[in-house]
Amino acid sequence: MINKIFKRYTAFPPAVKAAIWFTIASFFQKGISFITVPIFTRLLSVEQYGQVVVFQSWLSIITIFATLSLWAGVFNNGMVKYENDRETFISALQGLSTTLTAVCLIIYLLFLDFWNSIFGLPTFLVLVMFTQLIVAPALSYWSAKQRFDYQYKKLIIITLAMSIASPLFGVFAVLATEDKGVARILSVALVQIGVCSVFYIYNATKGKQFFHRNYWKYALGFNLPLIPHYLSGVVLNQSDKIMIDQFSGTDKAGIYSVAYSAAMLLTILITSVNSSFTPWTYKKLKNKCYSEIEDISKFLLALIGGLILILVAFAPEIVGVLAPVEYYEAIWVIPPIAVSVFFIFLYSMFANIEFYFEENKFIMVASIIGAGLNILLNFFLIPIFGYIAAGFTTLFCYIVFSFSHYIFMRKVCKKHINGEKIYNFGFIVVFSLGMILTSMLLMTVYSYVVIRYLVILIIFLTAVICRKHIGSKIKQIREK
Repeated sequence: MINKIFKRYTAFPPAVKAAIWFTIASFFQKGISFITVPIFTRLLSVEQYGQVVVFQSWLSIITIFATLSLWAGVFNNGMVKYENDRETFISALQGLSTTLTAVCLIIYLLFLDFWNSIFGLPTFLVLVMFTQLIVAPALSYWSAKQRFDYQYKKLIIITLAMSIASPLFGVFAVLATEDKGVARILSVALVQIGVCSVFYIYNATKGKQFFHRNYWKYALGFNLPLIPHYLSGVVLNQSDKIMIDQFSGTDKAGIYSVAYSAAMLLTILITSVNSSFTPWTYKKLKNKCYSEIEDISKFLLALIGGLILILVAFAPEIVGVLAPVEYYEAIWVIPPIAVSVFFIFLYSMFANIEFYFEENKFIMVASIIGAGLNILLNFFLIPIFGYIAAGFTTLFCYIVFSFSHYIFMRKVCKKHINGEKIYNFGFIVVFSLGMILTSMLLMTVYSYVVIRYLVILIIFLTAVICRKHIGSKIKQIREK
């Protein structure tokens, strides 16, 4: 059996092998991050853990402005457009992101007290953040090129090494000092700065060009319009923690983050599913096999929905493993955030259609609507109902996000394929309502272990009974 698997693997084209290893690396990286949560929630106080969360949240947001996420949008296009001058293109992008970060740093230093009051962080940590922002894109550019060329071996080694080194260094740093929150922040930052500095020098040496007028103009023209889209995604993921820090305190931000990490665990599965489902969907769209897309989408929604309900049912046990008793309140945040994952997958199904027909403007509009609504609701509801309200605002915003994408997808279908109905909207509405109601009901029986375990047993037995059907559907997607 092992020989058969190996022979089949060796016969795969480079693109497939690369996809397999990139998926494994992603699972490992996120898995290590998740596994280390119980360690640091016990080594750090709730307030110290919250400080780490707030720092990481601000880093994610400022990254958008300081780097324009140049490795995400324009990079692959540049690899094709300037295929005979790729090294120079990468070096120029690195020079552009460095310049943008320097401009943001100057703005920060000119109004230092104002920005510190907003960030809720000391000057020292903000300067550490900007140091990361200068060198971190270098690794992203190099990694993006490796993915583009299907060169996975070196990238896998670097990814795994950093994933292991960061928590190990973090444990030693936290144990060696009293200021444990700062120690954890610095342990992550120093590993990243050390590794990324090497790639910064490598990219600059290979390309030998910091400024390139045409490449800078092309990159800015391509990525500036995408800022709302990138920022909206980060806001939906990170603004909750920042606003909880402002309204409810750093300790509550830490508790919320533990729940968020647990609930978002299934995004790893969604990423893996999408890596196969998206190209499969594209092929079916090309061949006008719309009914097959509808059939498989129902199966995937049911599969992911069942796994999410199991996660919701196990919320008390999951929080008990991840963190000490001070974090127990996190169980009430897991259900709405976990169901949000269902709507993340749902909107990605609709967005696939928009991407296929290159109607990207709709994606930007939906992103802005979702992010803007999230900030507005958090601003009014967290001070009234407390930090747990942030979980429900996130769920509501992802529902609106999904519905917006559905409306835009219908417009795209009317424009390009004569209004063909690719997905069964009635099924989606009924199933989505069932997901929301079931998860809320499970919250009411968290104190009744027998009832919760009975629900889990029913879901498990259903999966066993339908295992052949599940296997055939998965095989159908993989065969593309």
